[in-house]
Amino acid sequence: MTSAHLPDHAPALSIGEAARRSGVKVATVRYYESIGLLPGIARTRSGRRLYSVRDVKRLAFIRHARALGFDIDDIRTLLALADSPDTPCEDADAIARRHLASIDARLSQLRALRAEIKGMVDACPGGTTRECRVIEVIADHEACQHHKEP
Repeated sequence: MTSAHLPDHAPALSIGEAARRSGVKVATVRYYESIGLLPGIARTRSGRRLYSVRDVKRLAFIRHARALGFDIDDIRTLLALADSPDTPCEDADAIARRHLASIDARLSQLRALRAEIKGMVDACPGGTTRECRVIEVIADHEACQHHKEP
């Protein structure tokens, strides 16, 4: 067995076990490795991947960052920052603040979208599709309420 970064006392985990422990699918583990988020995975002579506890923690970090909505480039930067624990946290803070602003913008867009859909549903008289406000608004963007706002 080769062990690129596994200490002698560290357990060598299969990809399936690393995936299970981190909550990431096996295909996703392979993807993260292929794009460099999970570099230097040890392999046996036959090419079987071997994961350490550190690798599992890294996978869990990535999974949690994805669940929080961070994109791959931001996660790559956050991982680099996590790998350098003595660096100032201002870069991580800036990434999180930028992400928060993006979330706030999406929430605003979702509230406007909800209001538009609610208005369509509330204005729909029932009956046939000929009088259906939902169909009318979807077919004619000019009929949207938010389209008329300044």
